[in-house]
Amino acid sequence: MRVNNYQMQNAEIASEIFIKHWDFIYSIIRFKAGNECLVDDLFQNFFLSLVQNPPPSDLKNIKGYLYRAIMNDIIDNARHVERYHNLIEGYAEHSRYNKNEASPCEQLLNSEDIKKIVDYIEKKLEYNEARAVNLRFKDDMKIKDVAERMGVNGATAWRYISKGLDDLRRFLGRSQVL
Repeated sequence: MRVNNYQMQNAEIASEIFIKHWDFIYSIIRFKAGNECLVDDLFQNFFLSLVQNPPPSDLKNIKGYLYRAIMNDIIDNARHVERYHNLIEGYAEHSRYNKNEASPCEQLLNSEDIKKIVDYIEKKLEYNEARAVNLRFKDDMKIKDVAERMGVNGATAWRYISKGLDDLRRFLGRSQVL
């Protein structure tokens, strides 16, 4: 990046101001920041702000100017942080999944629909497959618990569930109505 004479001159002016008024600038920022972690960042940002917008050459009250410029930078920083937090909160609110709320699919299904699905499963599948699928998905059991309830090993329970789901997919592929 190439620096022109105007930018170089502004950097020199900002450096002179910082050398001469360092204690004043730092103490105002520290007092007004409200957060000790922000002080160094605000201090550096203020220097860059002075490089971009140096004080006018005919300025009579440099400390008054610096105080107002520091306050403006702190307010701008607070607004920036607030906008950032609002964006993050908005994103979090939008993407949050509340486990206590029903999913959109669950909201579409009422208890009658679920009963029809369970009946369909029981009619279309063999007894062990229907029982394994219902225990796994209707009762929300883990494979290990399904196997224990059915009195079989985990591999057998898994096989019943897999075959049952395959059969259901095949049946549902042909039929539009449960």
